Formats: sequence, C-alpha cells, structure tokens
Amino acid sequence: MQPTRRPRRLRTDGVRGLVSETELSASDLIAPVFVDATTDERVPIETMPGHERVPVDEAVDRVEEVLATGVEAVIVFGIPEDKDERGSRAWAADGVVQRAVERITAETDAYVITDVCLCEYTSHGHCGVIEDDAEDDPTLTVENDPTLDLLANTAVSHARAGADMVAPSSMTDGMVEAIREGLDADSHEDVPIMSYAAKYESAFYGPFRDAADGAPAFGDRRHYQMDPANAREAMREVELDVQQGADVLMVKPALPYLDVVQSIRTEYDHPVAAYNVSGEYAMLHAAAEKGWLDLAAVAHESLLSIKRAGADLILTYFAEDVAERL
Repeated sequence: MQPTRRPRRLRTDGVRGLVSETELSASDLIAPVFVDATTDERVPIETMPGHERVPVDEAVDRVEEVLATGVEAVIVFGIPEDKDERGSRAWAADGVVQRAVERITAETDAYVITDVCLCEYTSHGHCGVIEDDAEDDPTLTVENDPTLDLLANTAVSHARAGADMVAPSSMTDGMVEAIREGLDADSHEDVPIMSYAAKYESAFYGPFRDAADGAPAFGDRRHYQMDPANAREAMREVELDVQQGADVLMVKPALPYLDVVQSIRTEYDHPVAAYNVSGEYAMLHAAAEKGWLDLAAVAHESLLSIKRAGADLILTYFAEDVAERL
C-alpha cells in the first residue's frame, strides 16, 4: 500500500523556500563589541575565536566591520581602565563605553545598544554593591536596592553619550523601573529598555567573562541570577519587567532555554530577544576545529532554531559570519 499523504512533495527545490516557516535575516542579529580602555591595540579573545577587544580609538572601525556584513545593530561592552568596589567607572562621563558610544553614534549608522551592569567595573566582579564581609561569607550577596541607583546612573550616562537602547543585565529586582525613571527624569523618554528579563546562572558564560574581564573574584551569582531548573519563575520575572516598562524582553542563554523563549513569545506581545552566549559559540568552534561539525552549517541552524522558538532579535557572536552567508 502506498501513502496518500506525502509531506516530501514540499521539500523539493523550488517549492522548499516558498513553504519555509522561519526566515533568518541579518536585520535579526545584534553583534557584541568589546571596547577596552586598557589597550592601544586589538587583543584577540582566545576563548572566542574571531573576536577581539578593541581600543576606544578603533571602536568606530570595529563597528564599520560589523555593518559591512549587513548587521545593523551592535551591543557595546566595556573594559574600564580601573575598578573599585562600587564600579564607579560604569557611569563616568568619560568612561570607556561612554567615549566609544559617542564616537560610534557620531560616525556610523549603527543602532547602538549598551549593556548596563556593574560586574565589569567592580573590583569584586559582582553585579552591584556587595554586602559587608561578603568575601568571607558565601551566603551573602549583592545588595539589591543600593544597586538600583547605580544602574540608573549608568543607563543615563549611556543615553547622554548617544545610546539608542539600554540593556540592563544584572537581574536586580526593580532595575527596569529604576532605569526607566532615571531616563525619563533626564529627558530620555524615547530611549527603550531591553531587559535581560530571564537571565540564568549558567555554565555557558565562561568565555564572556574572559572577554569582558568580569568573572567574580569570589563566590558565584546564584543568589541573583536564575536557577537553570526554573521555567515558571522566568514568567514571573518577565511579568515584573513588563509592568515596570521594559520594551524588549531578553532570555539568556538562548539554546538551553528555548522553552522559555517560546513561552514568552506565546504569552507576551513584546519583542523577544535571545542571547546566543559565548559558551554556545565556543563549543561549536571547538567541535569544528576537531572536524566534528561544519561550523557555518551549525551556526546557521542554531540561530534558526532560536528564531523558530520565537525570538525576534538574536544577540550572537556568529552575527557577522552568518550575516555574510545569508
């Protein structure tokens, strides 16, 4: 007996593209850019092949390289010249991100997003003000409410420098509301907030911490980033950010949390972003270097799966390579 229903009919060349359900384009992608105030030359990031820290003087050139591939948006991370307990260089008018953003927005057409967090700027590597004696007591953690003003100050300083969007990533309770109030009070009502609404305490961040020099000096971030075991909690986190005025909702990491991406897409009308993080990037590179995987093919398939799950925007270290092939 022969089958009467044959899905393979629509898999032939010619019709295959016409019935494709998901399309990935360069305009879906956001490319991370690392700007380093401690160097006068580009520094390769060993754990993230193909990526570099660039000095402020080369920030514009780096962004132009991104734009040449068809990617239209970048997110800027900074490595400051010095650090302190409160991360004060994060909101300094002459800080590394502020100087880079001023140049990028003045000299390119890129849409510029800035990461709003303190971990790259604090001497202890945590995402805010730490409790007294936290270094000696692993049960102590970042103080939530005193951190809010610092995050708001940082976001305002980025907006003053010309950032088109700010992206708070600290998982501090109330961060979206504090930043929204700070931006509005400083006449930046039109600057949107892309909140890292569901950011997990993940093992996939290792290469990024090398790239941004933001690893904790002690302890870990399990007391303020989400437990990888929890999905329902993510929806509560997202709802709080929606109530506080988030414009875009981010899930980080992407591939291990596609169920969360899909749930947010189903529940909310907001644009959904997903961060295809450094560990996801590095593991595919490592497998490709062994000859086990075709890097271009698995990179494209990974990003397509994120888009299929419901992400409108994808932050990825593959942005340039994939965009050039689309």
